Amino acid sequence: MENRQPAKSEVLQGTLILLVLRTLLALGPLHGYGLARRIEQISNDLLQLNQGTLYPALLRMEQEGWISSEWGASEKNRKAKFYTITPAGRRRLEKETGDWRRMSSTIEAFLSFDPASLGGDPE
Repeated sequence: MENRQPAKSEVLQGTLILLVLRTLLALGPLHGYGLARRIEQISNDLLQLNQGTLYPALLRMEQEGWISSEWGASEKNRKAKFYTITPAGRRRLEKETGDWRRMSSTIEAFLSFDPASLGGDPE
């Protein structure tokens, strides 16, 4: 019998900020590798983050003031940069959360509508 793992998906464009900020808010300071692993874990391994996606996003979020960083030691006693959400990041997370909820409810409306309810040709 074959053990089938669900296919991992790349993180959708525009959702990475939301995922990173929410994870930092919920779990506190994390280094980049730990952040990627936690996001994958929370998604039940359905989302996949690679360094080429995550680290440029972290740099941009730090430049925007949504996160801050400081050097520390990882669990394996290696030098690592730990990221923390800032007050500006909390505000950005509120905005991103609202935007995502509006967009997902709009898409849900499209997926669940009955085409027959639209009637005839719109022209």
